[in-house]
Parts: sequence; structure tokens; C-alpha cells
Amino acid sequence: MTDSALLTASDIPLMQGLAQRVTAVRPDLISAGASYGELAWVYGKGHTAQNSTWRRRLWFSEGELAAWAWAFLPHRVRRDDGSVTDVTGASLSHQVHPAHAELADEVIRWYDTVAAGLERTALPTTGDEFGLTRWAAHGYLPDARALADDGDWTQLNQRDLTEVEQPVLPPGFRFRTAGEAGPEAAVRAHLDAWSPSTYTAQSYEGVRHTAAYRADLHVLVEAPDGTMAASTIMWLDPMNRTVEFEPVGTHPAHRRLGLAHAMMLHGMRLARAAGATLATVVCLGGTAHPKARGLYQGLGFRELSRDAPLIKPAD
Repeated sequence: MTDSALLTASDIPLMQGLAQRVTAVRPDLISAGASYGELAWVYGKGHTAQNSTWRRRLWFSEGELAAWAWAFLPHRVRRDDGSVTDVTGASLSHQVHPAHAELADEVIRWYDTVAAGLERTALPTTGDEFGLTRWAAHGYLPDARALADDGDWTQLNQRDLTEVEQPVLPPGFRFRTAGEAGPEAAVRAHLDAWSPSTYTAQSYEGVRHTAAYRADLHVLVEAPDGTMAASTIMWLDPMNRTVEFEPVGTHPAHRRLGLAHAMMLHGMRLARAAGATLATVVCLGGTAHPKARGLYQGLGFRELSRDAPLIKPAD
């Protein structure tokens, strides 16, 4: 067991290793922010701007990581449109191996200590029945705002890669990789799809220097005029032979053309060639957010699990 400290780059592979071991036995316990790919994505894109407000604690058993907790403390968010938001509460990503479920209480007590006096949110999964009872015992309640039809609760979706149909792009469009298109195009593709966004060239540098990033699995769709019309990053977990799509986005001027559908089919075929047998993707689950869920369902993805957002008022 280690004391609370700032999260560092060397922590991410350890945390990813636990994600891999949990995925192998109970993939329904992998919550939002705790997956192999999400850990690399969140750390890579945000560590330069937010690392001073990230605290973590690691719990070991016989030399092997058994649980981790990553607290996001109050910080300021600056977006590319000039807008600024002050985040005044705390949120938590965490993972506990099911063989060490009793560590849930230690995770919760640590979080309550490091985020004392703040409104606190956490994201176990609905499959974590033991963990949910422990969160409730410590005063955490279902987050009604996050669980609303227009809330931000998410579901994890999965499909196998046994049969993946041939992708078809509109005339004049073509697939590229970030390795081919270059950093500037990769950053522009993300900003065009997600603006207003906190993403920057520095964010992308952080992402592509994570150990899990592969430029050949960072796929873009180039429009006839040279615009990068869609993009996605795939994160390959070689231990479980799974690939995770995060993020997936399309330029507003090129939506409703089937680009994301074709891009993900192309990505799944690339991932299968790289050894993956399963693909996963997360989406918002509320009924007010049907677009991404409809895209993924149309590609054969089905819900594997969903998170159970919890909240505890400020002390």
C-alpha cells in the first residue's frame, strides 16, 4: 500500500494492468474512466493542464496491484472557444479487483479524506453489488442529475470481430492514419468534431506518448477537400485481445454521411489484423442521447454494463 500522491505517468501502466486483469474475469466491473484505453486517453490529454489537481492511491497485495483510486479535485477548464469553467467538486475513477473486494472501504475512506469538504461523485458499475453496498454505507446516494434521461451516465458496449463487413465511404473520401496525416491533422480532426474542447496540440503530444497509443490504430477519414472529416483512436489490449474506441467524432459539416459507421468498420478490421477478437465502445445511455448509441447498435454493439453514478453532498 502507498500513501496519497500526485498521479504520475509511471502509475498508468500499473493501473492499466489491473484493468486488464479485471477485464479477464469480470468486464462488467470496468467503470467509466477505469478501462485500459480510457486511462491512457484521460491521462495523456489532460496531465499537462490538470496534473496538479490529480491525486491517487494504490493498494498492493503480495506485490501486485489490487486496487487504485484517482481523485479529480477542483480545477479550471479552458476550452478552445475561450470559455472557462471552474469545477468546484471532486470526482473519482477507481478499480478494485474482485478478489480484493474488501478494499472498497479503504478506497472510499481515502476519497472522503482527500476530497473532504467537497461535493463528491463516484462511478462504480451496476454489476458491482458489493461495492454499491459499501458506497451506500458511507453516505453516497444515486446521482439523480447524472441518471436523468439527459444525464451523463454511460454504458459499455461490446461486439466480437469474427465477421466485420467491408466499409464503404462516399466517393472522394478516404481512410488515413494519424501516422500518415500527421499531428496537426489529428488535432484539427478532434477539435472540429468536439469543439468547444480542452484539446490542444500539447494534449495530443501527451496522448501519443502514452505506452498504449498506436498511430496505426488512430484512424481518420479525409474529405475530398483535404478536411479530416472524422477520427477515432483505438486502444489495443493485447492480453485480452480487445480494442477500445475512444474517442469517436465527426466534423459537423460531414455528419449523416455514414463516415463514422465506415470508419469504425475499417478500424475493427485493422484491430482484428492486429490480433483483437472483441471491440468495446462507451456511449451516453440516457434516452436524450440516442445518436451515438444508435450508431453503435447499428454496428452490432450490445450493452455489456453501465455505470451507477453516486454523489455525496459537501460536508
